[in-house]
Amino acid sequence: MTARAKIFIVYAGGTIGMRKTPTGYRPEPGYLQHLLDQIPHFADAELPAFVIEEFDPLLDSSDMNPGHWLRIADMIRRNYAAYDGFLVIHGTDTMSFTAAALSFMLEDLAKPVLLTGSQVPLEELRNDAQHNLLTSLLILGRHHARLSEVMVFFANRLFRGNRTSKVSVDSFDAFASPNYPPLGRVGIDIKINWDLILPARARTPALDMLEIVELGSATVGAFRLFPGLKPSMLEAVLAPPVQGVVIECFGAGNAPTSDAAFMSVLEAATARGVVVVAVTQPTRGSANLSIYRTGRMLLDVGVVSGFDMTTEAALAKLFYLFEKGFSPTRVKRLMQQSLVGELTVPSELALAGEQDTLPWTVADREGAT
Repeated sequence: MTARAKIFIVYAGGTIGMRKTPTGYRPEPGYLQHLLDQIPHFADAELPAFVIEEFDPLLDSSDMNPGHWLRIADMIRRNYAAYDGFLVIHGTDTMSFTAAALSFMLEDLAKPVLLTGSQVPLEELRNDAQHNLLTSLLILGRHHARLSEVMVFFANRLFRGNRTSKVSVDSFDAFASPNYPPLGRVGIDIKINWDLILPARARTPALDMLEIVELGSATVGAFRLFPGLKPSMLEAVLAPPVQGVVIECFGAGNAPTSDAAFMSVLEAATARGVVVVAVTQPTRGSANLSIYRTGRMLLDVGVVSGFDMTTEAALAKLFYLFEKGFSPTRVKRLMQQSLVGELTVPSELALAGEQDTLPWTVADREGAT
């Protein structure tokens, strides 16, 4: 008989376990566990065994910051050897930021980490919380041996975590992965598309320790372009001590390049080593600066393409690469390469461009993205 899988749950907070009060929904310590104890399905033998460790205090996800990413990562690290997989219960507003951050922080991950939450609290009669929790546990219990990446499960779809963005505040389909297909879909059956999953890393006793990269000390940011933008606004965002900025551009990586002052601000920043990464404002598509003249002008002043990365993933990746102590030149190069499935490099650039390597990514996961 196959041993029952063991799952460690990090409960950071969010809507899923909130309690209704006269002043609105609020998180309450121990309340999620209390609710689960009242639902027979969560004691079913088909589910993996699980334990819950709560944040103290529990957070609304709008309060999440890199220090909290580290707390989640450290809770996983401390329990890594004893469990087969990890479920992070998280508020929806910043779940994609956390998923992207963990995908880089847990750089030698050989077990699955899955994030979920809900739009409606579990205590409500009609909610999405029970389904998201039960199905997340089933996925981890049944497939933990073949999964070793950071994922998000929500509303019957399993996503690569660093490909997601929250797209709705009033629908159960709160998340999308606009530029990468779902890793799995849930209907009558749970169907995983194994061709899209990152190859599982080997699990040996020597790999039962997890190293994490702490994010938070690097100075990075994000900025959205808009018509009427004054160059002085961008200049403030790029001012020292900033190391890197994600610029949300128009279309396929376009910007007001006819504005000499705007271009001068960008050129001055990149000249002093600021890494400026262009992503696209539209939900779907890629910021490839080599397509249009305006994009090529951005390339000329030192901006790099973020291709089809989400803002969440690009920001987390900048944090990570600077925390590793890489030079701006190497950060620029690595921002344009897929490390943990976070972007799709155009085939012609992948063949022609200068490649870099990190010991835990390219060699053992090449071809999976």
